[in-house]
Amino acid sequence: MAKLAENTENLRERLLHSGPRSLTEAELLAVVLQRGLCAEPAMRLSRELLAHFGGLRAALRASAKDLKSQRGIGVAHAALLKALPELARRYYDGSLAPGQAIRSPADTEAFLKARLRDLPHELFCCLYLDNRHRVILFDEMFRGTIDGTSVYPREIVKQALAVNAAALIVAHNHPSGVTEPSQADERITRRLKSALELVDIRLLDHLIIGEGKCSSLASRGVV
Repeated sequence: MAKLAENTENLRERLLHSGPRSLTEAELLAVVLQRGLCAEPAMRLSRELLAHFGGLRAALRASAKDLKSQRGIGVAHAALLKALPELARRYYDGSLAPGQAIRSPADTEAFLKARLRDLPHELFCCLYLDNRHRVILFDEMFRGTIDGTSVYPREIVKQALAVNAAALIVAHNHPSGVTEPSQADERITRRLKSALELVDIRLLDHLIIGEGKCSSLASRGVV
């Protein structure tokens, strides 16, 4: 028992001393699951979860019911695992809070991936910016199948004028995970760009979020 307690302490100490990247996915998950468990059972449970669900992301996306069906996972551990992705999303929300300037495309991509990549439905969002590319507002505009009939440039322009935006970045997700833009995506982008130009507002990019990837229509010359 003393050896197990020592292993538990070593895992936590290694995380704090060398950083979380020094731990494997199984070890990181074991740190989360160690509440009420010794290191060896926590590691065993962690490996069983990863093997059953096919990886860390799939395990964290699993329903509470599916998690609790696994041996060793009760209400407390299931709730903890369900809280982790939401904590990550809220962490990235803070990286582009109102008044925060966009420092790089990578910041924008990380923010949008955290918000959109795991949604089961398509969501079209707008990031409204001032003339110094500081965030004014992040707004979820349209939900459902994103095509030429479900996205209304008029509504986006109206909101941009209401918040006195000088530029926009728009994005939507593909729940299929494929980030290749469709012809409808390109048509929407061109329509929106033309509508914004009429009121002297720039469309900086249209990003498509997929399975861990992001496609930029600006880089393809559509914007």
